[in-house]
Amino acid sequence: MGEIVKVKSGSKYETLNSYSRVVVAGDMIFVSNTAGRNYKTRAIASDAKGQAEQAFRNIEGALAAVGASLKDVVAVKVFVPDIADMDEVNAVVGRKFKDIDPANTTTCTPLGQPELKVEFEVTAYKRRNPDQPEQRISVDLS
Repeated sequence: MGEIVKVKSGSKYETLNSYSRVVVAGDMIFVSNTAGRNYKTRAIASDAKGQAEQAFRNIEGALAAVGASLKDVVAVKVFVPDIADMDEVNAVVGRKFKDIDPANTTTCTPLGQPELKVEFEVTAYKRRNPDQPEQRISVDLS
């Protein structure tokens, strides 16, 4: 059976809500919903782009703690409360996942704090052989 590792980042909400920032179960890595707040300074940008950039820094740090990176991400869930922020957020997502191409679910939904303009949840797969090429297939769904 595979090992399970749970990683805390020090957020007060991890304690209050009893969750881990990252859970590794065998080769699978699950990163909890992550906002664009600098968790050390508590600062948060006022715009969706700035929050998305910081959220990705948070996610990259969480993944690095378990020996992974954005290249290992196989799925992303994007939560944006205001559809007017969608283009800014999608531009950041597109740049960060260029040539990685994870499955993506994006929804417009309220978040737990009014200043939050975006949160991301990612799932990654820790490849046993990083030199093994990915298989890419195109399909016509019409």
